[in-house]
Amino acid sequence: MTDIARAVPRSILYTPALSLNRVVKALSYDADVHLMDLEDSVPGPAKAEARNICRTALDNAPPSANIAVRINALGTIDALHDLVMLCSGQTTPSFIVMSMVRTPAEVVFLRETFASAGRFPEIYLTIETVEAITDLDNVAAVADGLIFGSADLAATLGVPITWSGMLAARQAMVLASARHGIGCIDTANYRLSEPDVLANEIQCVKDLGFHGKATVHPSELELINSTLRPCESALLAASRITDAVKAAQGGIALLDGHMVGPPFARMARNTLQSGKAWAARFSRGNS
Repeated sequence: MTDIARAVPRSILYTPALSLNRVVKALSYDADVHLMDLEDSVPGPAKAEARNICRTALDNAPPSANIAVRINALGTIDALHDLVMLCSGQTTPSFIVMSMVRTPAEVVFLRETFASAGRFPEIYLTIETVEAITDLDNVAAVADGLIFGSADLAATLGVPITWSGMLAARQAMVLASARHGIGCIDTANYRLSEPDVLANEIQCVKDLGFHGKATVHPSELELINSTLRPCESALLAASRITDAVKAAQGGIALLDGHMVGPPFARMARNTLQSGKAWAARFSRGNS
C-alpha cells in the first residue's frame, strides 16, 4: 500500500460540451475539477461542434482552472478527432478522462500520444468494463486516478445500479488505488430527486475509501464538498494522533480514551499529507 500524497479532486462536475455558455457557466461552480464531456452526453451528430466548443473553452479558461476533458473510447474515429484537437491547441486540460478502458496498453498509448506532442495531463480512467475490473491492478498501475462508471458496468452485468450490486467493483477500485497511490472517484448519482440517497451514498463511499465523487448537477456540489473535502476538525484530529504516537516513541498511546498506535499514525499522516496537497491545488483561496 502506498501513502497518498498527491492532490486528488474531491468533486468533479461533468458538463456536456454542447453549449459554450453552459460550459463557461459551469466554471463558476465550486467544483475541484470541471469536466467537459465529449463522450456519452454528446450525440453523434453534435460531436464535431462539441470539440470546437471544448477547444474555445480551453483556450479562454483562467490559468488556475482545473479542467478535465472526457474523450470518446479509443478505437473510435471520434477519439481520434478528440486527440488531434487536444494535442493541437494552445492549452491542454489538466486531466484527460478515458472511457470504456479495457487494458493497460490503451492508457500507455494515450499517455505516449500526448507526450509526443509535449503535453502531460493527468490521466483518469472511467472504470466501467468487466475487462478493466478483472485486470484492475495492472490498469491502475499506469493511471493517475480511477472514476467509477456504474451505468455501463451495470448494463453489462444486467443488474440495477444498487449499492450491493456495485459493491465488489467499488472495493476493487479502492484496493487498486491504495496500492498505487492514485485518486479514486465515485460514480455520479442518477437519482437527482432523492437527496437522502445521495447523502447516504457519499458517506458510504467515503467510509469505503473513495476520495471524491463525480456529479452531473451543480446542486449536488455543496453536499459532496462538505463531506469529502479535507476539513479542519479532521486535520486537527489527525495532527493530535501523530503527536500522541510520536510522544509514545512510535508505540501505543492513549488519546481521549482511545488506543492509537502506528497504523493510526500512518493513516493520520496520510490525512494530513493529502489535505495539504488538496489545498495547494484545489482550494479556491489559491485561485
